[in-house]
Amino acid sequence: MGGVTSSIAAKFAFFPPSPPSYTLVNDESTGEKLTIPEVPRRDDVDFLKLRTRRGNEVVAVYVKHPKANATVLYSHGNAADLGQMFELFVELSLRLRVNLIG
Repeated sequence: MGGVTSSIAAKFAFFPPSPPSYTLVNDESTGEKLTIPEVPRRDDVDFLKLRTRRGNEVVAVYVKHPKANATVLYSHGNAADLGQMFELFVELSLRLRVNLIG
């Protein structure tokens, strides 16, 4: 019974924005690089489309720090949105001096 309860609770607890707060487009200058027009453009940030084993596509952001000795994999909750998390990712990378992928 506990599994059913938590499954139902999860459906009510996590409401990801629909539609997402961002759009993913090809950069007009390069034609290949992905960008999100709703967030500030940065040279040290890459946006990626990752394919899962099940064939789903997941959008990720990779924030590079020039003096990083480590990379942090930031896995956010289901109700989080990349457009809303972008500034946090950049700030964490700067303050912790790490590369960050979220």
